[in-house]
Amino acid sequence: MVDAAPPPTATVEVVVVYPPRLPPLGGDAVFSAVQIGSDILKETPRLDQALESAPGVSLFRRTTSLSANPTTQGVSLRGIAGSGAGRALVTLDGAPVTDPFGGWVIWTALPSEGLDGATIVRGAGAGPYGAGALTGVIALHERGARDGLGAMDVSAGERGAYRAAVSGGTQSVLVTVSGESNDGYTPVRGKTAGAADTPLDLEDANAAVRVQHDFNGVQAAARAEVFEERRGAGLLGARSTAKGTAETITLAQPASEGVGGWRLQAWTRTSDLANTSVSVAPNRATTTPANNEFSTPATGYGVNAALQGHWGVATWEFGADARWALGTDHELFKVVNNAYTMGRDAGGQTSVAGIYLETAYDQGPWLVTGGARIDEWTSTDARRHEFVLATGVTTLNNPSPDASGTVPTGRIGVRYTIDPELWVRTAAYAGFRAPTLNELYRPFRVGNDVTEANPLLRPEKLYGVEAGLGGDSLFKWQATVFYNQLNDPVTNVTIGVGPGIVPALPIAGFIVAGGTLRQRQNAGEIDAWGLEADANGDVTSQLSWRTALAYTHARVDGGSSAPQLTGLKPAQTPAWTVTGGLDWRPMEKLTLSSSVRYVSTQYDDDQNTRRLPPGAEWDARGAWSLAPGEEVYVAVDNLADARISTGKTADFTDSWSEPRTFRIGFSYRR
Repeated sequence: MVDAAPPPTATVEVVVVYPPRLPPLGGDAVFSAVQIGSDILKETPRLDQALESAPGVSLFRRTTSLSANPTTQGVSLRGIAGSGAGRALVTLDGAPVTDPFGGWVIWTALPSEGLDGATIVRGAGAGPYGAGALTGVIALHERGARDGLGAMDVSAGERGAYRAAVSGGTQSVLVTVSGESNDGYTPVRGKTAGAADTPLDLEDANAAVRVQHDFNGVQAAARAEVFEERRGAGLLGARSTAKGTAETITLAQPASEGVGGWRLQAWTRTSDLANTSVSVAPNRATTTPANNEFSTPATGYGVNAALQGHWGVATWEFGADARWALGTDHELFKVVNNAYTMGRDAGGQTSVAGIYLETAYDQGPWLVTGGARIDEWTSTDARRHEFVLATGVTTLNNPSPDASGTVPTGRIGVRYTIDPELWVRTAAYAGFRAPTLNELYRPFRVGNDVTEANPLLRPEKLYGVEAGLGGDSLFKWQATVFYNQLNDPVTNVTIGVGPGIVPALPIAGFIVAGGTLRQRQNAGEIDAWGLEADANGDVTSQLSWRTALAYTHARVDGGSSAPQLTGLKPAQTPAWTVTGGLDWRPMEKLTLSSSVRYVSTQYDDDQNTRRLPPGAEWDARGAWSLAPGEEVYVAVDNLADARISTGKTADFTDSWSEPRTFRIGFSYRR
């Protein structure tokens, strides 16, 4: 008797529904582009840390979103010059995620469990990306919707650290929720620490839902999000709270195959920042209230539209976008007998709107892309009102004149494939970023240092060229050399030091001993040239590696506006950034991962007096697979317990990075 063949294994078709998108023209391959995949997102606890695996990507300061104040969470690409406002455009499926008042990003509101990955394009991203893409674009891609659970991560760690995130739903509804609590570490520690130094504790929570449907070929999606984070600033009495909402409606009808179709999107974003700061006694034993920014309500909204088509063998995209932002800073300042005596309201409106045309030609070994756009920017309704709290008497009423301008930008690039395993490319581009409401109108204080606003700021403009070479033979690699010139960079320029009133800017008031007065100014230009390179490959089927580096030689030419800065390095700009990682699977169920990130010397101030020495952080992770997509893991951040200086005050007191930290958790991805 012959046994019957076993019945065929049943297969289940998994349907994943992605947000409405038009396919890219394909021109980004001529620029310095990097993909951040789901594997890196899974292994890294925070999105900003995952992005930093690409050298040149950094927040304004050396800290991550675990401990960084919201106002320093702006992200930049390439080591041209850091900025709290951020000099890179960050989008989620086409909609900007930057704060409408300050231009920073609340990274805790973007859990990696809700994302499929990110595309980083370095170099001014004119064309379809719009204003704000001064040093490049970070395009985040939200997870596709499917039936059931899509991703989950639950972890616990030292110093009271707990985090949970989940993403899932149906083919038409995606829900992502996350929250965490962390008692934090104290940044100033050791012999210099005093009773004034406290931990950088953190609590955050966010939720987002996306609903979508296909109406006879027209894809429609509506997304809503709410978030809030509360954190300590590392000093007694200094804290911040950031909260807000975001809504997006997208309609798209992509071509049935290849490039083509149209997209229409409208979005709005609200935020409210509360931030208290203190002055620190010389022995760091006590603090005194210095400023209470108790509310900063702001609203941003915008629209964008795109139409794609073909010109023979070439493809094109024509589009338009517009963004508006309005907000007001409400705060208390000037402490007498431990009580606030003055109030301040400062704010205004900004807008930027433009049209663009982008084309791409992809035939044989040649890929050619080019685009141009023109934008109009405005800053209006500026106001700064200061008054006595006890009587309401106005002491300063300083409106500023409206300002506007038109800025043309563009980009062009060529890539030639020499053979299937080797290519060469070159590109040139121009981009701009208009100053934020925060830079224009809001003064702020950190410790004893005061920074004044400047309603007369002009947009920053960047011009650059680059060339690259890459291939994929034994391993995948690419290298890029570039030259960028940043004109009119918004820089915190030192005006004077305390104690006393600084004559050059008496509006700032009294500067205490050990304090510094700065003002945001368009400080000449910054010239930067450098090298970027990355490579990855497999040694065996069980061992893979990746490495990347970025070198930037950046110098300020202050011109007549800030001659004292000429020849100096921009603040918060390291020359070298190097990253590397190994993934080893010694057993079928066990995966061991290790990564390292090194940054060279940089300065915490424009005068290059507050030196931050080089530092390297080594992280490790071990995961045991329970089932496909499921694992338990143990992770150690800063395994060598390196002391990395993240900031330095005027009296040269160092703040330090997070010490060695153990975490355990469970992760699920499918």
